[in-house]
Amino acid sequence: MISELRRAFNASWTPEKYARFQTLLDEGCGTHVPFRNSETPVFFPRELLDKMAAYGVELVAQLMKPEYLRHSDATIPPQYNVANENPKPMFIQADFGIDLAGEPKLVEIQAFPSLYAYQPYLAETYRKAYDLGFDLHSLLGGMEGAEYIDLLRRAIVADHAPEHVVLLEIDPLHQKTLPDFLLTERLLGVRAVCVTKVEKRGRKLYYEGRPIERIYNRAIVDELERKAIKPAFDFRDDLDVEWAGHPNWYFRISKFSIPYLNHVSVPRTIFLDQVREIPADLESWVLKPLYSFAGLGVVIGPTRADIDAIANRSEYILQERVEFAATIDTPHGMTKAEVRIMYIWLPEQDAPRAVTTIIRTGRGKMMGVDHNRNLEWVGASAGFWPG
Repeated sequence: MISELRRAFNASWTPEKYARFQTLLDEGCGTHVPFRNSETPVFFPRELLDKMAAYGVELVAQLMKPEYLRHSDATIPPQYNVANENPKPMFIQADFGIDLAGEPKLVEIQAFPSLYAYQPYLAETYRKAYDLGFDLHSLLGGMEGAEYIDLLRRAIVADHAPEHVVLLEIDPLHQKTLPDFLLTERLLGVRAVCVTKVEKRGRKLYYEGRPIERIYNRAIVDELERKAIKPAFDFRDDLDVEWAGHPNWYFRISKFSIPYLNHVSVPRTIFLDQVREIPADLESWVLKPLYSFAGLGVVIGPTRADIDAIANRSEYILQERVEFAATIDTPHGMTKAEVRIMYIWLPEQDAPRAVTTIIRTGRGKMMGVDHNRNLEWVGASAGFWPG
């Protein structure tokens, strides 16, 4: 992105530095990081990241309007309609690619926690392993590390003792995001707890005999359904517990939201069941399921057979395909980047605050780390900007 920084990094890179980076990452996380982290961070102009961050806030503002919220009521499955919904989402991510004109284009938007502990640590590991110096920044909005940790603590722990707050997940020790869970515990004292280990007594939830007062929810409904997991509590129960990121927002702000957005960054998007005539140029479209993670079920350039095979078309969207620019010069060729802007929205804030990024790079059709296996200089990464 910034040619002089890219040239300098490429010239100084060695396999030994990358090996040190991987060692530091595993040691710092307290476990092996099971997904691929790229050999390189990505260097962005600050103006580009600021534009993406502002676009995300504008998109969320559209989705907070009463008319859209009424539409989104239909997205919440009755069996997972959690009581005491917060009036706004606490954690939001907006994913952007960069088109051939250098403009950000929305890939997707979601209101569900992501790697809020891991990503800043990843950036600092790049800094240490490659001696990047402190004139490069990875946190957005001029934020410093201590301020970020305090903001994350206010979001997740609030005014509770950490031992009464849990990070709720499904079999957390075997999730690829375990490094994030362990770093969350180190930063905030909040442990990752399997949803099957939670007990219910009256209106209260317990873990190992301790009452749970607040839940940082990372359990995805899709996985609960797929694995037929039945917790000891019902998500519909009126529980005496607070949610750090209320689960209903996972449905309200999602791929379902994209057809309702009217913004320069949003490609044309249509609910599949509302498509009157299948486009002749399907190679110029992307087929996406409404609720999936890590690119599951996404088909770039679908065929008519792909569409005909879908039983419930209301659960899919068709989105115009945007050609993203390959902007990262690597020893293995020009590489594309997808930028996830991560936000935290505390109750007292008027708008979400952009805090950091997740970068995914690749040379294939999709940017996810699972879609760029057996390639070098691609994968998960961190974004830096000079200033």
